[in-house]
Parts: sequence; structure tokens; C-alpha cells
Amino acid sequence: MKHYILLSLILVFGNITTVKPAVMDNQLAKSNSLSTIRILPLGNVSQTTLFVVKNSLIKFYNLKVEVLPEKPLITDLLAKSKTRYEANKILSKFNSDDNLMIITEKDIAIKYKRRNSDEWGIFGIGYCPGKTCLVSTFRLKRHATEALFKERMEKVCIHEVGHNLGLNHCKFDPKCIMNDANGTISQVDREKLFFCSRCKKLISRK
Repeated sequence: MKHYILLSLILVFGNITTVKPAVMDNQLAKSNSLSTIRILPLGNVSQTTLFVVKNSLIKFYNLKVEVLPEKPLITDLLAKSKTRYEANKILSKFNSDDNLMIITEKDIAIKYKRRNSDEWGIFGIGYCPGKTCLVSTFRLKRHATEALFKERMEKVCIHEVGHNLGLNHCKFDPKCIMNDANGTISQVDREKLFFCSRCKKLISRK
């Protein structure tokens, strides 16, 4: 049964160290039927953002990436407040048999019972396992330089594809990109662009 994994969420900003993206083995990507990812811009998404996402996925997962034509954000996808969009509605509407990453610049939220919230703002969400994930740039841009925003985008996108590949949040290595942010973006900033040895083994067994 598919369930959702979310990348946490409340924004507390920290310093980062720029790191060179690690590249996943060709054999590892192929073993998970991950040869192509399609990027779907939802609403207006800047070409710069699409370029960053496309190249980060190519470098890290060593696969083909295609950018699809933009789809409009319709009012049916709005959350109850009508000020942001409900992530689960978007995933459900665009759920695909192909590997699909949906990118939006609008704020997204989920219902989060543990926080007693009908609209809990998030960075991204994806099926685990599955083939569809969603990333929003909205919260990643806050108080961020261009370089910091770029690195956050890379990390969140790679993280969500990791969930699609069947990885849950990592508790083995605090710098693994599959760590749960635990309510703070400073954890995202502490992570490095790599799968720890345990997560890499888990993927190769699937």
C-alpha cells in the first residue's frame, strides 16, 4: 500500500557547505527501472529552476530527464484556505505510470493530524514507493541566496525521488540526503548530496 512521505517543513535557516553532487551508479539506477524522469511544471515555473532541477537529477541519478509542457494550476487543487494548494490533490490528479516530478512555485500543504493542522506547509511529498512526487520552491526561497536556493532545490528533488525508489527517512547517517528534516530546514542544509551506504544497499535490494 502506497503511503506518503513528507519532507519537513518549518523554516529555521542555517549555514551550508557547498558540495559537489555525487553520482549514483548506472547499474543502481537501472536496477530500479529508473532510466527517465519527466518534469512537469505546474503553473508558471522559471526556466532557471527547471534547469537546476533537470541537471541535478541527471548528475545524481545518471539518467535521462525530460521537461514536459506546463500544466495550469486549477482552483480544484486549492486547499481549504484558498491561499495555497493541497499536495495530495496534486499527487492524485497527476499520478503517473512513468517517473514524474511535479514542480510548482506555489505554496503547498497537507493535512497533518500529528500537528492538528489542516494545512501544514511542506517542501515536497512523494509516493513511497511509487513514480510520482511533488516539489514546491515556495518555502525554499525564503531568506536564501541564489546559491543556497539552488542547493536546497537539488536536495529536496533528490530526496523525493529517493522516496519513489522506496527509501524511508534515514536514521543511519545524519548527513544522508534521506534524513527527515524534523521540522527545520537547517537539517536540509546540513545534509550532503549523497546516499549513505545503508540507503544505497536498500535501493539495490529492491
